Formats: sequence, structure tokens, C-alpha cells
Amino acid sequence: MKFSKLMSCAFAGAFTLAAQSATAATAATELNMYYPIAVGGALTKVVDGIVDDFEAQNPDIKVNAIYSGNYDDTRVRALSALNSGEPAQLAVMFSIDVYDLIDQDLITPYDDLLQGKEDQAWLADFYPALMENGQAEGKTWGIPFQRSTIVAYYNKDMFRAAGLDPEKPPTTWDELVEVGKKLTNDNTYGIMIPSTGYPYWMFQALAIQNGKKLMSDDGLTTYFDDPAVIDTLKFWKSLSEEHGIMPKGTVEWGTLRQAFLEGNTAMMWHSTGNLTAVKNAAKFDFGVAMLPGNVRLGSPTGGGNFYIFKDTTDEEKAAAMKLIKFMTSPEQAARWSIATGYMGVSKGAYETEALQEYTEQFPPALVARNQLEHAVAEFSTYETARVREA
Repeated sequence: MKFSKLMSCAFAGAFTLAAQSATAATAATELNMYYPIAVGGALTKVVDGIVDDFEAQNPDIKVNAIYSGNYDDTRVRALSALNSGEPAQLAVMFSIDVYDLIDQDLITPYDDLLQGKEDQAWLADFYPALMENGQAEGKTWGIPFQRSTIVAYYNKDMFRAAGLDPEKPPTTWDELVEVGKKLTNDNTYGIMIPSTGYPYWMFQALAIQNGKKLMSDDGLTTYFDDPAVIDTLKFWKSLSEEHGIMPKGTVEWGTLRQAFLEGNTAMMWHSTGNLTAVKNAAKFDFGVAMLPGNVRLGSPTGGGNFYIFKDTTDEEKAAAMKLIKFMTSPEQAARWSIATGYMGVSKGAYETEALQEYTEQFPPALVARNQLEHAVAEFSTYETARVREA
């Protein structure tokens, strides 16, 4: 009996080892995915959940999600891994990094990886405005995932208290100033537009609204000295210096959402990636609107794209494509949008039952997507980092 029991234990142990070996052998391809977690919400849990579902459907692929801070942190960490010989197959990095990544010969164009009509249909479903920052030199280098436009958040309760229609946020610069003055008092500013973190992004939005893009489509020329661009900077400064509806000095990107939630400002411009976090935390009635215009309406797109690194085996590139197609599928893109506030990056995402039901119950979730009609590519040039710093 003891012998029988010992044999049973031995068999069980051997079975466990065999199963573990089989699992290790099955997960033949391992991917390191670098991912930024700069904007609000428990993004790591959402990404981990999507990755878990992918691995369940693809037991032969193991995905290690490596989280960093903002987009710059993620680029530095991923490129440091490449330079030191550590494995790095793909990353979600700034959509505006595309020229620099091409220039350094670090990424693979998706054109070399697409196979057949199904892949072409997948690519064609992404919104064209979101694809602009990922396309250069006649090829597609980045696939949109964590994407946004700048939207205007506003406190409807404060609008009512000031005698303003809570369903009519400002649609022009003149209205912004007029409404901002009515909302400004000893405790609250009418508007806050962040000038740290991503100041070029907000400045670009204002320049677009004033009828001027900041860069050429080929990434070789900037228009900072254009009279319309100079007038744009004067207007931004006038909100605090002349009209007194915005604080003097800098407005911090990282603390602005909390300032809005605490009632320090009646309106703020921020990424749609903050939408779910604001929705969950706001103790007041709030609205979301497209940005106001002057010569025209407009916002730059923003956020991150999937890139596949060039120094990756064919098997790893194929596995990375599987992962990217899974994470950007309509169902997963809808899940991501609902959980975070970032937009669903494809037309198919908004045709899913889940996102249709969500946007019917919570219409502000459509604002960023609808603003794509007036959106342009985010500021991006060769030597982007140096130009942005300047």
C-alpha cells in the first residue's frame, strides 16, 4: 500500500513536471512590450487584462508588459534595452516619435508584415486622422492604440451658478473669454490650459484654431515665426495677463485634473485619456466639449502608437503582429475606450454593442472621436525632441 502510494506521488510529480515542460515548450515566443502609464486611470490593470486574454487564446506566445512613466520615459527605457542587447520586440511610444525612430533605423514598417486582404482591411478601419502620425516616407510605421484629442472639460454646476447655459460651452475664442470672466471669482478661475508636460500640444491646438499648422507634412519645416502663430501665443498669454481668467505663470499638467475636480477651475483643456478618471471622481455635474475655435475648430491628435522594433526575429514579428491586431480589434478597442476614456481607434470599435451602449448612456465619450473631423496630426518633425525643447 505504501509502495502504491509512493508510486502515485511519483507519477503525480512526474506529470506536473511534464505539464510544466509542455507549457514552457508551448510558449515558444516571448515578447517584451514597453508601455507608458502617464495619464489617469489604473491603466496597468486594463492592459494586463487584455494581455491575459490574448495569452489564453495564444498559449504559444508569452507577453511581458514592461511599464514606464510617460512617453519619454518609455522611449528611453525601450531604446536603452535595445542598446544594451536586452530583448525588446515592440512598444507603445509617442505617435510623434516616428521620424526619429525611422532616422535611427529602429523600427519595421508594417507594410513588410501585412499579409492578404484581411490585414489590409484591418489597417483600413483605423481613423485616417489617427494614422497620419504613423505614416511617413510612403509607409506605415505606427499603429494607433492609446490615442486622444484634447477636449474641454467644464463644470456644469458652476455654469448654472453663473447664469450660463450648462449645455452651451464656448465654441469661439471670444465666447471663451466672455464665459471665462463670468466664471472667475476669488476661489475659481474660468479656464486652465496646461503649460507644462506637453505645452507644445496645447499651443498647437490654439495655433490650429487660429488657422495655422506648426509644421509641414514632411516633418522638415516649422512655422513658429508666422504672424498667426505669434498672435496665438499672445492670445494664450492674454487669458491670464489681460483677461484674468487663467492663473499667471505655469499651469501644471500633472495636477490640473485634481484642480478641476476640486473646483479651482470651471473649465480645463486636457486629454480625453482623463475622461473615465474624471467621470469616476467628479462630485458635480460636468460636461465635455470640442475645443473652441477662432478661424476654425481644431485639435491635434495625441497619444501613442504600436511600433515593432527592427532587430526582432521573424517569429517575434509575427507574434507581435498577432498581439497588436488583438489589442486593436474592435472588441478590445471598445473595452479599452470604456475603461480609460481614450478613443476607440477604429470605426469598428464604435460599431460594437459594448461601445454603442456605453456612448448612449454617456455621450461625452463620443466627443474626442467626433472632433477627429477637425483634427490634424500632432506636432512631429525630424529631431522632434530637440525642436520641442526649443
